[in-house]
Amino acid sequence: MCNNYRLHVPANQLAAPFAALCRPLTMPLSRPNLEPGDYRIGDRAPIVVAGEDGPQLEMTPWAWKAPTGRPVFNFRSDGRSFAGSTRCLIPADGFYEFTEPKVQGKKTKWLFTMVGQPWFWILGIVKDGAFAMLTTEPGPDVAPYHDRQIVLLPPDAGVHWLDLSAAQDLMLAPCPAGALDVRRVWPE
Repeated sequence: MCNNYRLHVPANQLAAPFAALCRPLTMPLSRPNLEPGDYRIGDRAPIVVAGEDGPQLEMTPWAWKAPTGRPVFNFRSDGRSFAGSTRCLIPADGFYEFTEPKVQGKKTKWLFTMVGQPWFWILGIVKDGAFAMLTTEPGPDVAPYHDRQIVLLPPDAGVHWLDLSAAQDLMLAPCPAGALDVRRVWPE
């Protein structure tokens, strides 16, 4: 499942969907340094949560510890209600999946991006001061590479996850066919 994603988007672009709704994105602790790059389990990464004064951007670790001590970085959304959860939006412009066969000891690496969007939101929840990505059944674009997919929304739809202003079952659905571009990035 998704254990690596990328973000090459400046903070002002992340703020634009909220500004369009007259709900400015705040950065309570200071403006984070959003250097373009890849994020892996355990990294501190930018997320957006619903704060007291509206949406706010925070730097938060990816994955909380399960009782077994293993990291929880993906969380199944199937059949669950998240009304009582601290919901978050994880900005990304791509995510990776890895498949066999291995080449030089490494699995084949595939990059998924959203068609027609320079970036997108990954839906998540926050627990114990860390976040995890929500997963669902795979859509047709992801199914050849993995048996689950992370839940994605385009930039202008993210606010619906924060305030649950759209039906959860509509938001927690897999992407329709043709919504994602995929290309092999390793081996090249």
